[in-house]
Amino acid sequence: MTTQIDVTEERQARLIRIPSFSDDRGTLCVIDWKEKLPFIPERLYYIHSVTEGAKRAGHAHFREVEMILCLAGSIRVVIDNGQTRTEFDLDRPDVGLYIPQMVWHELDEFSPGAVCVVLASGLHSEEDYCRDYQRFLQHCAG
Repeated sequence: MTTQIDVTEERQARLIRIPSFSDDRGTLCVIDWKEKLPFIPERLYYIHSVTEGAKRAGHAHFREVEMILCLAGSIRVVIDNGQTRTEFDLDRPDVGLYIPQMVWHELDEFSPGAVCVVLASGLHSEEDYCRDYQRFLQHCAG
């Protein structure tokens, strides 16, 4: 489920279709960084074996942008741009969710066996995380 997000282009989360090629042997999905993504990833990490009812993320990034894909199972991603909260159900490995900088995001409702992969624009830096929602709202306001 997606809804239109009323923000400027640089802060607009959006779904990105990943090219896939299927035949009787299965399906191959390919991401050519420069052609398909609005950034070049420097880091990839993945989440699996999530405990029932657990939530992940709960932060925004000051500089980093990300793309979240659910390779197996399903997850819900709730994003918040400081004005609008939107839910995305990711349940296809050929569709990723682009998360711009300073967009709050939360991951939950992991199905059993779900595998989530994240492509990130930068290396891990704790200083880049905004983990306080009130601080996030203040930053968005001005």
